Order: sequence, then structure tokens, then C-alpha cells
Amino acid sequence: MSTSTSEPTDVSLEDARELLVDLVSIPSPTGEEREAAKRLVDFFEAHDREVWIDAIGNVRAPADDAVLLTSHIDTVPGDIPVEVEESGDDEILWGRGSVDATGPLAAMAAAAVRTGVSFVGVVGEEVDSRGSRYLVDDRDSAPDAVVNGEPSGADGITLGYRGLIAGTYVATSESGHTSRPDPNAIQHAVRWWSSVEDHFEGGEYEPVFEQVTTKPVDIQGGVSDDGLSVETTMDVQLRVPPALDVETVREAAEAELEVGTVTWKDKVPPVMMSPRTEVARAFRVAIRKEDEDPRLLRKTGTSDMNIYAGAWDCPMVTYGPGNSDLDHAPDERLSLSEYDRSIAVLERVAETLSET
Repeated sequence: MSTSTSEPTDVSLEDARELLVDLVSIPSPTGEEREAAKRLVDFFEAHDREVWIDAIGNVRAPADDAVLLTSHIDTVPGDIPVEVEESGDDEILWGRGSVDATGPLAAMAAAAVRTGVSFVGVVGEEVDSRGSRYLVDDRDSAPDAVVNGEPSGADGITLGYRGLIAGTYVATSESGHTSRPDPNAIQHAVRWWSSVEDHFEGGEYEPVFEQVTTKPVDIQGGVSDDGLSVETTMDVQLRVPPALDVETVREAAEAELEVGTVTWKDKVPPVMMSPRTEVARAFRVAIRKEDEDPRLLRKTGTSDMNIYAGAWDCPMVTYGPGNSDLDHAPDERLSLSEYDRSIAVLERVAETLSET
């Protein structure tokens, strides 16, 4: 841990862009965030901020807890050559993580130094959110407000995410000739999941955000090594809208179970914040000062904001530069002018919340 101050410090546009390009240039798939974390530490130390890497690998720069700016360090795998491309009056940064979520991460680091507010870069968001889970357990109390970093566009404010429940179905049946009519374990898995899909089928005009959606993500099965049985395992996920809770969805899925067992290994509650909190109001004002019209968003996926909302009773939103349609995409890229605007928005928001 370094000894330093949390007073606001100037960060030039060039320094902020250099941080972004450096972080995008450092591969940081989940589990391999250490080098990117060190670059973040160097950035905060260069601006005389207290900073350290905690036991799980998060970068912690505590300061004014009027607002905590936090985003994730890890990216999904994928090698996209890093380059800055001229595009009219703009420049475009290509590279894995430029949108999800190194752009938001770097913008928050710059804004945190400029304003003297708290910052955490967390690990593991793309797999199990272990960094955010560790953070909420390790802190003594909640911050006054949270801004979670994910791409929303410089004019977007994300207020809600669906929750998640993930599990593994397992079944075994006796082996036999394939001409026999009795269903085997693979058929049992398919029939259970089909009944779950039918149970949660949404209406034709029902928004996806308000539906429970179902997705099998892996299935393996076949005759066992000893030839005496047929075995199958299937990994599944269900997304949970804020109108429901994960336990209700779990019970409904289990009610369709006739053969086999299912073990639930991940449960993340949904979140939907009011647009009338002081954080959301501060963002609307700050975005308008950038001559843009604020957009209120709801995301059909899940993020670390779900973890924070489940643990901390404080207002929060998710914000960050980038087009979320490019998350995990082979052509992931970020407008640097949008990145600059997002830093200005975050700076105004942090200053506003620190004054209240």
C-alpha cells in the first residue's frame, strides 16, 4: 500500500487516453488480470493516490466515499490487434476490452483521480464476479452511491439488469439397445429442459427484459465407460426479471423435474433502480451539459451491479463509454471522443455527489 493523498489531481486528456490504450494492449482475460492491475496501480501512484492490489486481485484506491466508481479489469478471451484508426474528426481504438469494459474502467480511473473519489477495479466479472463478491464482503460499510462501469454509451444510464440462476442437471439410465422405446438419460435431460422452456415462454409482445429466458450452455452424454449406463450432464442458465426473484424461478424449474437432479451453483438477484435517485439525476444533468440527450436503459444480461445492489442499500447506476452491441465481438472498438466525453460526465457526477 502506498502512502499518499486523495485530493483531486489533474489528469490530462493525453494521460487518460494513454492509460486506456495501455490497458487495452495488455491481455487481461479472466484469471490473468495481474499485469493490467499493475498498470492501474502505476497510474494512481503517479497521481499521488493511495492504492493497492487486494487478496483477490482487485485494485483498491479508497478516497471520498460519496461515490464509488468501479468497473472490471478482466475481458473475455480474443486477440484483436490494437490500433488507433483515424475516422473523420474522430479516432477509433480497436482491441479486445475497449468496450467491455476497459473503456469504462479507464474513464473511471481518470475521473476518480480528477475528483478525489473512491475507485475499485475488480476481477472475474466475466465468469463469477469473484472480485465484486469479495469487495462487498471485505468492506466495513457501503459507499454513499455506486457507479458501476459497463458500456452504455456516453449518453446512456443503465438502471436495471436481469438476475441469473445457473445450474447443472445430471441423469443416469440403464444402457440398452437404441431400438428400445424407453427414454435414456439424454432424453430425460432434453425433456426436462423443454418443459422448463415451455413453462417460461413469454408472450409475443412481452419485452425480453420482463421475461424469464432460458438457455442451455453445455450438454454432454453417452454410454458410460463400463457400458452399463447412459449418463448425461447439462449446464443451464435462466435470466430473471426484476418482477420475480431467483428462488421463485428455481422452484418453478425444479417443479418440472421428473427424472435426474439439478444443482444450482450461481444465483444473482435482478436489480432495477429508480430514475429519480440523486445519482440518476446527476447523470442526466451531466450528460445534458455535454449537449446530449440522456437515455435510460435496462439490460437483459447481468453485471456486478446486481452483486452491489444485493449487498448495499445505496443508489447506483451503470455507466460507461462504448456500444454494448460490440461486447465480446470480433470487431470490438471504441470512439476516443466518446471516451473523452464519458470522463467529463463522470467528473461532473462525482463532483455533484461529493457536494451533497
